[in-house]
Amino acid sequence: MTQIEKDFLAILQEELIPAMGCTEPIALAYAAAVARRELGELPCRIEARCSGNIVKNVHSVSIPNSGGMVGIDAAIVLGAVGGNPDLLMEVLESVTPQDINITQQLLEEQICKVDFLDSDIPLHFEITVFSKEHSVTVEVRCSHTNIVRIDRDGENLFLADAEGQRGGGTADRSGLSICSIKDFADNVDIELIRPLYDKQIRCNMAIAEEGMTGRYGLGIGRVLLSAYSEGVVQMMKAYAAAASEARMGGCDMPVIITSGSGNQGIASSVPVIIYAREKNISTEKLYRALAFSSLLTIFQKEFIGKLSAFCGAVSATCAAGAAITYLENGSLKAIEDTIDNTLANCPGVICDGAKVSCAAKIASCLDAAILGHYLAMQGKAYAANEGILMQEAGDTISCVGYIGKVGMRQTDREIIKLMLGR
Repeated sequence: MTQIEKDFLAILQEELIPAMGCTEPIALAYAAAVARRELGELPCRIEARCSGNIVKNVHSVSIPNSGGMVGIDAAIVLGAVGGNPDLLMEVLESVTPQDINITQQLLEEQICKVDFLDSDIPLHFEITVFSKEHSVTVEVRCSHTNIVRIDRDGENLFLADAEGQRGGGTADRSGLSICSIKDFADNVDIELIRPLYDKQIRCNMAIAEEGMTGRYGLGIGRVLLSAYSEGVVQMMKAYAAAASEARMGGCDMPVIITSGSGNQGIASSVPVIIYAREKNISTEKLYRALAFSSLLTIFQKEFIGKLSAFCGAVSATCAAGAAITYLENGSLKAIEDTIDNTLANCPGVICDGAKVSCAAKIASCLDAAILGHYLAMQGKAYAANEGILMQEAGDTISCVGYIGKVGMRQTDREIIKLMLGR
């Protein structure tokens, strides 16, 4: 096995993990559960300081296993009351009806105070829990379970090293490129990725089926199938959107996430799974396409970061469209053309927080990605230097990433300001 193969397998093992609900409130619940464990008793008071992107992504989304609760304080208190920190992003899996009742009571007593944390790090928050005699502070930076500091009564119990402070994973991502990703997908021993993708297929399709019941949000999946002509494209859009809508609507079923996001995990996998099933493509080829889609999503997000004003549905559906070109045995050029065609179409979709309407964005961006695929398979592609398109698709990805991370920074501030001002 080459070093690149080892690195890419390590990346997939780091990234493709289960999570319940939207990852930002779950991150808050996880940190609160860790803090409560260190405190050793139920807190009588909680203080939280959250960066703008945490505020944005927890503002309007339902919390799983909560009985329909919404909000930063609800996520934190529920995590402190009933969360199991050993379960990481499934921290709320073991919450009981009694835990919910206690949480509701504590919320009525307003034990949790939330303040804005003015930080240059989009994913950044601190939670301090108090008993009558003690306090514990947990600080998280850059990624959802990346605890960088734990203090008890003002004394440091844990402090991450420099790499941990930056939130970097242990896997080396420097070898990621469109060409190396395709080469890995073509040649990896299928048994090395089968367990990861069996779980992704099982979890992400289960929540898609649940979303298709129409019990969440606007029932967008069923609307897409009933209002438009039937076909594989509508099925891909419907099931991907339905999975997102269920997740954003408080469904307690786990999703296998990608780049710290359940919606990105859904958008980069469900369309590919649906397409392969409808076209009777072999399971082995599906596994390879899913590996391609996962790594291409991760590659794009390396330039953007976990959270920004740039909607992650663009990156994930772009990867799904390119993976469908891969499923159809498209050449490397056709894959690159699919990427360029997609990013020429919808690179400016804003992220205005996690909520059920994220499902509609996934459907719209997936439509652009499938158009990009069909154009590429007919040998048609937008030319370099048109708009933000570069000579190489990899450079286009880095250009879009720069816009999302740097260029849209003020956009992000204005979105957060509007949301906080309501």
